[in-house]
Amino acid sequence: MNLKYWEWENAPTKERLKAPSVKDIARVFFDNETQAYRFACALTEVKRRGRLRLRDCPGTLPVATWKRYLDYGARAGILKHEENAYEFTDRFSTAVKNFASFFREWAEKGKPEDLESAFALAKKEKQKKRGGRPELGEI
Repeated sequence: MNLKYWEWENAPTKERLKAPSVKDIARVFFDNETQAYRFACALTEVKRRGRLRLRDCPGTLPVATWKRYLDYGARAGILKHEENAYEFTDRFSTAVKNFASFFREWAEKGKPEDLESAFALAKKEKQKKRGGRPELGEI
């Protein structure tokens, strides 16, 4: 994670608060474009619905991928997982205090964003199945 940047540099943080972006949030946690895109998808879906259950996740990504990135958000301290649903937390640790103000600004007032153009280099399709039990149509 690149939280040290947010911890010490107050002027760029205040400048970014004017136009919060989910891309900036995802890039703090992941350097890889595909991982940042998937994490941004998870955060955007939680923002859109308020509370997100795994069974309500869109089919754009496998359920295991949704769970991995939602659980990562819960471990990072920006999501909470209660009653089989994920939602934004209202308590942030002191290590992410400056970052939390940026994140809260995006979660409450941020405008809708086009993730496809923000993460142009990310792999967006599902991976092909590599083994396991064949599906009904393959028999």
